[in-house]
Amino acid sequence: MIYMDYCATTPVDPEVMDAMLPYFTTYFGNAASRHHRFGWQAEAAVETSREQVASLVGADPAEIVFTSGATEAINLAIKGVWETYQNKGKHIITTRIEHKAVLDSCDWLRRKGARISYVEVDRDGLIDLEQLSELLEEDTILVCIMWANNETGVIQPMDAIGRICAEKGVLCMSDATQALGKIEVNPAGVGIHLMAFSGHKMYGPKGVGGLYVQKRRPAIRLAAQIHGGGHEQGMRSGTLNVPGIVGLGAAAQLAAKSAAETGRQLQLWRNELESSLLHKIPEVYVNGGGAPRLPHVSNLAFRFTDGNALLARLGNTVAVSSGSACTSGSLDPSHVLAAMGNSSNMAKASLRFSLGKFNVKEEVESTAIAVEGAVNQLRSQSPLWEMFLEGTDLRGLGWDMV
Repeated sequence: MIYMDYCATTPVDPEVMDAMLPYFTTYFGNAASRHHRFGWQAEAAVETSREQVASLVGADPAEIVFTSGATEAINLAIKGVWETYQNKGKHIITTRIEHKAVLDSCDWLRRKGARISYVEVDRDGLIDLEQLSELLEEDTILVCIMWANNETGVIQPMDAIGRICAEKGVLCMSDATQALGKIEVNPAGVGIHLMAFSGHKMYGPKGVGGLYVQKRRPAIRLAAQIHGGGHEQGMRSGTLNVPGIVGLGAAAQLAAKSAAETGRQLQLWRNELESSLLHKIPEVYVNGGGAPRLPHVSNLAFRFTDGNALLARLGNTVAVSSGSACTSGSLDPSHVLAAMGNSSNMAKASLRFSLGKFNVKEEVESTAIAVEGAVNQLRSQSPLWEMFLEGTDLRGLGWDMV
């Protein structure tokens, strides 16, 4: 079976696994145990990993806070800012294409008294920078905009976003979970104050991630969301997952060495896959195709085709998805594609293909063949497709292109 769902998760790189293994057995100490060698060894490993992650994102090691993953990091950032700065204002700005960790956190704060505004995106999923500037008010305390979208791979203009926030003196947080380890990510360089990320999206282990927290000009303060010992500079209590943190650090170090080269290769294969499918299958569209995208992601809409049925046809051949792994069980259309202007039918007809460094060229070719066969088979059984081929006016049935 061919795996093309690298946005959902990635296999742990063998070099990462090799780095982790000793910390399950030989160096098993608690990093908070400061009075013996076992604790010192674990603490030293954690600090080495902190340096490796910091190096990847152009940060000071003290600006990296380890968490259980990006979801926890996002919760810490958004809720931590709210509790710390709500005396200055209660307004938060985000978009409707964010991961549910951001959307649900903002909705939770809305019930606590926050006022949430949403920046619109265009047909390709890029935010309206002019609207963002207009939405900023005296009581705005935080802007939350993801670096690269987890469903379409569309990359936002973070430098422009950072400048707009800086002009108004507003904190800016970004979910960089999909971007880190795939493209250059430098939060300080573009004016981002808080940035969440995760290990298992970049060939590291699950259950570990982190939050970049700017320490100077200005120094960002956050209210802890997990209490009990004051670990991680008082921002995140709990015994550190030393093997996981070691794995995250090793993954960051590997990404620093090879992400650019890997990205160039994956972009070639991604483009080959898109070109093949667009050429061989009529009525296929690239969601976000007019915007800068992550090199390994392609979200394709197969018009007049049931996406769930297509997934079922491919299920034993190619592993792809209909969107975020966190919402894959939902029957609702993708909130990301809906925000981009897609109809419910077109959103449900869309699949995400995300390649990774363990794919090979033959798998790209096999995937194109499998998808073409599955789409043709489904359409051959569809009265709607027959009506389309006969020239029947199907406007108003929810399959119109925006």
